[in-house]
Amino acid sequence: MDKKIIKTVIGEKQQEIGRIRLLQRAERFDEHASYVLTGMRRAGKSYTIYQDMLSKLDSGAAQTEDFLYINFEDERIASIEARELGDILDAYREMFGIEKRPYIYLDEIQTVEGWEKFARRLTESKYRVMITGSNAKMLSREISSTLGGSYIRRDIYPFSFGEYLRYHGVELDRNWAYNPDLRLTVVRHFQTYFYYGGIAESFGQTNRREWLTSLYQKIVLGDIVERNKIRNPRVLRLLARKLADSVMQPTSLKRLEHIIRSTGDSISPAVLKDYLGYMEDAYLTFSVPNLVSPITEQQTLVKRYFADNGILNNFFVDGETKLLENLVAVHLNRRFHNTQDDLRLFYYNKNAEVDFCIPEAELAIQVSYSIDDVATCEREAEGLAKFLKAFKNYRGIIITWDTERTITHTGIDIEVMPVWKWLLL
Repeated sequence: MDKKIIKTVIGEKQQEIGRIRLLQRAERFDEHASYVLTGMRRAGKSYTIYQDMLSKLDSGAAQTEDFLYINFEDERIASIEARELGDILDAYREMFGIEKRPYIYLDEIQTVEGWEKFARRLTESKYRVMITGSNAKMLSREISSTLGGSYIRRDIYPFSFGEYLRYHGVELDRNWAYNPDLRLTVVRHFQTYFYYGGIAESFGQTNRREWLTSLYQKIVLGDIVERNKIRNPRVLRLLARKLADSVMQPTSLKRLEHIIRSTGDSISPAVLKDYLGYMEDAYLTFSVPNLVSPITEQQTLVKRYFADNGILNNFFVDGETKLLENLVAVHLNRRFHNTQDDLRLFYYNKNAEVDFCIPEAELAIQVSYSIDDVATCEREAEGLAKFLKAFKNYRGIIITWDTERTITHTGIDIEVMPVWKWLLL
């Protein structure tokens, strides 16, 4: 790799940093720790890196020349190989002196096969490093073993509704819900957030749906099909559409296999499982198991959701009911993220159906677009009341589009709350 190209990239990024103005997100980082930031493409990983750099500039702890920032999706360095990664640090030293110890930021480094050995060498040399990647496999057990525990993992998500409001200049005090004008402002912004999600780069787009469709195509083609060398992308696209259609329902591998075969395509259970794994690895979808399922079934009979409502909305014309439950799932996933070794977010289905339950928070949630219909209200309250009688310390909530009250069912009090208010608690 030509060091002149690397130096040009480093210099351009340093100039760019000084011109950036960002909303401060909630992420905070230890000055002495190194991090791997993971999340969906355009979720805000690079944004988080910029925030870390700007905090150092604002505090006077660093100047722009103290930052070594490389984005490995830059086409000028796209061909770099693992054995050449050391040239990046050499190029920086040639620019600023051998004694200079920069803060190092390596964006989308998973494109370089074998990157983890270089990353470990940096921390062993006492550099403070931040790495980003849009594929969960970059934190597989094998890679984590190579990194040697020298990095802290942090998942980065699209903007929450609270962050979305602050981005648009809406500041809420503790009594905002009692201010009619402010409530109207919150609801107006929510109607856009509900359909188009929290991917910040989309906020300024004239045609947000078109931009989000393009992003979805990049995730499918680049982060899933190309990266995993999928030979039949049509089946993957069909699978994604079927997951969108089924977003409120548990789906087993056998049922998904049957749906795909009914279209005339064939897929083996092993390949189907791989495809679902690829979608989760790319942070396009995430899964929620049944609290009372056997351990083996917790991996196969799950509810699957999309990582952002703006992506999911690509599949619908009138999908408000599914979008509502998906948005609740996204918010809960941000707070109670499931990992391979630690399950925190569940649904419940055993003699009663509850959309979400979180044991550590002792919280059970039903989601219903409207409970104005008596039969709907009875059905949602019945399932939740049965659960609350079995799990007596839990608090029960029904989240709706715009209803707020308390209902009592068989002696059990249940809160009913509009989603836009619940998201801001």
